[in-house]
Amino acid sequence: MRPGPLNLITDVPGLSIGHADDVRLKSGVTVIVPDQPAVASVMVLGGAPGSRDTELLAPDQTVPAVDAIVLSGGSAFGLDAAGGVQARFAEIGRGFSIGKAVVPIVPGAILFDLLNGGDKTWGRYAPYRELGYQAATNLAPGAFPLGTIGAGAGASVSGPNGGALKGGLGSASAVLPNGITVGAIVAVNALGAATIGDGPHFWAAAFEEDDEFGGLGWPSPIPAAARAIRTKFGAVSSLANTTIGLVATDAALTKAEARRLAVMAHDGFARALWPSHTPYDGDTIFALSTARQPLGTAATDFLELGATAAAVMARAVARGVFSATPADGDPWPTWARAFGQG
Repeated sequence: MRPGPLNLITDVPGLSIGHADDVRLKSGVTVIVPDQPAVASVMVLGGAPGSRDTELLAPDQTVPAVDAIVLSGGSAFGLDAAGGVQARFAEIGRGFSIGKAVVPIVPGAILFDLLNGGDKTWGRYAPYRELGYQAATNLAPGAFPLGTIGAGAGASVSGPNGGALKGGLGSASAVLPNGITVGAIVAVNALGAATIGDGPHFWAAAFEEDDEFGGLGWPSPIPAAARAIRTKFGAVSSLANTTIGLVATDAALTKAEARRLAVMAHDGFARALWPSHTPYDGDTIFALSTARQPLGTAATDFLELGATAAAVMARAVARGVFSATPADGDPWPTWARAFGQG
């Protein structure tokens, strides 16, 4: 396996990404949009999720495809972001046709970033519907920045010495030997830690490609403190969490296969975050197929796809934390600042 040219989810043919965020609010929205309605499913393994229209992604449900997937900050207020994306798509006539009606199908998930020092005094209506509309207007294929952007703008993770670090938006990709591409995008806002013990090394080090998150590898020896359970308890409210993401591939999948791909991609969270899937995280992963090429019929074809999705997701998590950038008034340091890495 090798990363795609951009090492981003947009290496998967047929995908565009849009972001919108507000520095004062310290929050934002990211939207993932296939060129054509695409098969998708989801798996929620965290104990405190917030989501919209995820039930229709079950393999036995009627709606066959989605128009977009939304990742948003803002906790339950952020669920409004999908309405903003719907508004934009309604303007251009994109959606699921029922008679003369056209309904954009836009599932989404949220993370909790309401206690990050941003100005949340927004009055009667939260700004996430407008941020969703802006993100859908900002759609583009190709490269995009990582870290403090979009849904990751106000994210955090557990840091060294009982503190917290800035989280962020991460992405990565891989091309399988058969030419199929897999990509991941994730907003990293975990209760647990992406780094090992009180040092700078990432739990995802085994999967790193081309020094994409610092090239530090594993600490040697592994410190005894690595086994300690480190969380944001004390530094941030125990409820200020949740990592949300999406894996995408150009392999043609059924909804049932997309569901299994989302299940396997959660191994990437477990590889990159310790602990993950806690009662205080709403860890959610969507899976989407742009169906540009056949999966293959060998028994190992889907196994390789799912294992690669997990590895790519682990890399994306680490890249999101690695790429976070400082901003005025941030309550937590970035990875580089916390560990003196530049």
